[in-house]
Amino acid sequence: MILSESDIRERVASGNLVLTPYSEASQQPASYDLRSAEDYLLSKGQCTLVASLERVELPVDVAATLMCRSSFGRRGVLIGGGFVDPGFRGQLTLCLVNTGPEDIRLSAGERVVQIIMHEVKKGTREYEGRYQDSNGAVSCR
Repeated sequence: MILSESDIRERVASGNLVLTPYSEASQQPASYDLRSAEDYLLSKGQCTLVASLERVELPVDVAATLMCRSSFGRRGVLIGGGFVDPGFRGQLTLCLVNTGPEDIRLSAGERVVQIIMHEVKKGTREYEGRYQDSNGAVSCR
């Protein structure tokens, strides 16, 4: 089951789900738009690691899928590595590939990627990987 706008709001309000800093303008009917932590240049033909402005903390019963916003997809931007395990904590590193014909500038605070949250039934195991508690854009470890 995908979490709805009201599910996301309720979980954020109760502290069960963390999206900090939360922005009402980023809340969508069944997703939340993650914003760029700083200014970036997405050079054509290159992969750029972009840090999300938001710190994300998923509970054990929620996993997430990352999708590029359609306005960027229409310009040729694709995202790699689009899954977040239950229990992840930290800023997300968004692997954005610009396959379009021109360089694209991202401004700090710009909405760039949708995070779609899914309920995990009977989830008991949390993410324990090497990207836990990430800060900023983190290269391959």
